[in-house]
Amino acid sequence: MDVSKSGKAVEPAPEKYGDVVARLEEMVAKLEGGSLSLEESLKAFEEGIRLVRKGEKQLNEAEQRIEQLLVDEEGREAVAALPAGNRPAPTAAPRAVAANKPPPEDDVPF
Repeated sequence: MDVSKSGKAVEPAPEKYGDVVARLEEMVAKLEGGSLSLEESLKAFEEGIRLVRKGEKQLNEAEQRIEQLLVDEEGREAVAALPAGNRPAPTAAPRAVAANKPPPEDDVPF
């Protein structure tokens, strides 16, 4: 068991990314369940934060390894890699809008 900053024993973080995600989902389920005391909720939240940070670190390391693989022997990018932290946003299909025609009533944004 690891020891937290407060000196209390905590369960060590899983090593595999899938295990980190599974443990994080357990923590979220416990917190959402509403059956934990305030102290237990704080401990679960702290563990969740540690798990999120570990998972982010693992993803960043994997991204760096992938980007290294995408560089050819002469140091040029063989395939364009995404900048760290940037992911393409899902795009909505464009809607055809007739000029000067108001939207239908069911299309009002409120």
